[in-house]
Amino acid sequence: MNWDVVEGKWKQLKGAARAKWGDLTDDELDQLEGNREKMAGKLQEKYGWTKEEAEKQVDDFARDLDDTKNS
Repeated sequence: MNWDVVEGKWKQLKGAARAKWGDLTDDELDQLEGNREKMAGKLQEKYGWTKEEAEKQVDDFARDLDDTKNS
């Protein structure tokens, strides 16, 4: 899924993000506002991942949303 779509539908997709990354709080997800860069940064902070790993996780999340939508 295009990240612009994710950002635009963030309120509906927050639950999917919470399911994938259970350590993120609802308040943190609200603060991210679906912003890809903020999301990657927060994942780095929470999980201790490299920037590259965090960005891969974010990209995988968007791709998984596409796979779910197309199933």
